Amino acid sequence: MTRSKGKGFSHKKAVAHLAGADPVLAAIMGQVGPLKLQYHEPTFQTLARSIVYQQLSGKAAATILRRLLDAAGEPLTPEGILKLRVPKMRSLGLSAAKTEYIRGLAKMAKSGKVDFAGCSSLEDAAVVEHLTKVKGVGVWTVHMFMLFALRRPDVLPTGDLGVRAAMKKAYGLEALPSPKEMEKIAASWRPYCSVATWYLWRSLDGPAGM
Repeated sequence: MTRSKGKGFSHKKAVAHLAGADPVLAAIMGQVGPLKLQYHEPTFQTLARSIVYQQLSGKAAATILRRLLDAAGEPLTPEGILKLRVPKMRSLGLSAAKTEYIRGLAKMAKSGKVDFAGCSSLEDAAVVEHLTKVKGVGVWTVHMFMLFALRRPDVLPTGDLGVRAAMKKAYGLEALPSPKEMEKIAASWRPYCSVATWYLWRSLDGPAGM
């Protein structure tokens, strides 16, 4: 992946490239229909949201997120989170681990150790390095942040189960593909892996955790 200004990349150009680069993906695109990538701003709320969504169905995560926003205030801020006591956060449906992670993120954001605004000017690898300093924020979570908030055009989340399952189904694989196998399949998609990823999610009728 390379750094991109994100907001400037053309969805139309990306769709045209992918449709011409990979017949299997082109068939998926035809079935799914028009690209409807929905973005969020690169803020504390967006990364906290992605933590809420980790390893949950979209519906369950959305319910918990709504409760959290109602309790802490919207938009979600570090100050709003830190005003909540741990038992209150647990009562909203957050696990002990996610409660710890979100509170830790809030403390780091409040102290300036995490700079969301500065991420926009960083290379992809540097974004991963910066944000994975936060406990509970792994590469998958950062990939979601880069795709949906920083609007990077070429994100391939090799750790995403949905993408792996969609690849297995679409390409007739015997098992879920490894990251190396995914990279090989996606070689012709570049520099628009983010758009291909969205279509793979939709082919299973389920968006990822953002």
